[in-house]
Amino acid sequence: MPDSLDLLVIGAGMAGTVAANKAGAKGWRVAIVDALPYGGTCALRGCDPKKILRRGAEVVEAARLMQGKGIDPGTLHVDWRDLMAHKRGFTDGIPQSMERELQGNHVACLHGEARFTGPRQVEVDGIGYETEHVLIATGARPRPLGFPGSEHLVDSTQFLELESLPQRIVFVGGGYIAFEFAHIAAHAGAHCVIVDRGERPLRQFDPDLVELLVDRTRRDGINVRRGTEVAGVERVGSEYRVTLNRDGERSVLTADLVVHAAGREPDLERLRLDAADIAAGPDGVQVSQHLQSTTNPAVYAAGDAAQTPAARLTPVAVIEGKVAASNMLKGTRTVPDYTGVPSTVFTLPELNRVGLLEHEARDRGIDIDVRYTDTRGWYSNYRIGETTGAAKILVGRRTDLVVGAHLLGHHYSELINTFGLAIKVGLTTAQLRSAVATYPSIGSDLSSLL
Repeated sequence: MPDSLDLLVIGAGMAGTVAANKAGAKGWRVAIVDALPYGGTCALRGCDPKKILRRGAEVVEAARLMQGKGIDPGTLHVDWRDLMAHKRGFTDGIPQSMERELQGNHVACLHGEARFTGPRQVEVDGIGYETEHVLIATGARPRPLGFPGSEHLVDSTQFLELESLPQRIVFVGGGYIAFEFAHIAAHAGAHCVIVDRGERPLRQFDPDLVELLVDRTRRDGINVRRGTEVAGVERVGSEYRVTLNRDGERSVLTADLVVHAAGREPDLERLRLDAADIAAGPDGVQVSQHLQSTTNPAVYAAGDAAQTPAARLTPVAVIEGKVAASNMLKGTRTVPDYTGVPSTVFTLPELNRVGLLEHEARDRGIDIDVRYTDTRGWYSNYRIGETTGAAKILVGRRTDLVVGAHLLGHHYSELINTFGLAIKVGLTTAQLRSAVATYPSIGSDLSSLL
């Protein structure tokens, strides 16, 4: 370990490891540190393991949709313990694999809690390091909840490590985590309730498609309670009593597990940012457009730890990690390009978005043609027995460019990528329609949606 560093990266998730590998490969003296196993939320405690668990729900749902159409689901069910073992078959090897890659790029891998002791000084478990640059990429953590008994809730990380699946689960919150995990658990046999204090869940997505998804969610046996706040959680023996408040009326749910799904916040509390004159707020480290701290030029931030206009998604963290590393290496001020980054709620079926919502497009003064299509009866849905599907494509009338695409349907998470590419490179709908897709496939639906 050198006496001084060119770059110290705090946080070994996607943003941090991408930046460390890039700088290390260029010959910089680089170290990376994390108190948790290397890999970050997405690889170990979020996107990837969640999608593996979702596979069980997909199989059960696929059989159910074809009941009476040639398939008998019979005793088909999810064995949670075996499914969890399958998940660990992927996640268990991630930390060691990431460390090997970092070491191959001459990056020193540190383990422990990092905190600033000066503008360019960082201490890791009592050992001090002097560095020319620091990248803060510590990700996010569940935001604190203010109601009595909130300490009884488990977070998404703990949910993804459950050895057995409880029968009655309450999810507090109306975002990605609540809907995705509820769909997984319900298809594995649990009775699930989503409690959302707002009247409209999944606010980042098209409201018309969200309504369709909520209806479908309820048909799958998941109780969605809107405009309802949790007043408190009490443990009684092995159960939990969840007191709810809607318009002044109180009710009580009994559950075996209560899950915190009410949002996350940048994980910065333990870094002692004040010791390095690093300005930060509730949305993260305050950075310029090129991801440099507004108050300490030696420091950059990326991913969920940075206050940027982009959505908090893994692909965004990767983009920012690359851009931050490049700016530090070259002394440049390149601004990340967030154009055409799609996002998906991996429910059954999937809800997708790329580009602008209707009100956002109109607020920008864009004259849009809203092309809405009910795809329930389309061949791609009929083939699998699916009864929910819709698309809303926003097209500029003067330019013929796609400015927003919103899809709800089976495997539409693949189709949304094409719309993302169209927005990214500026393809017109005429150009999109001119492409010939293999048939029959989800991709072959594209031209008909336009």
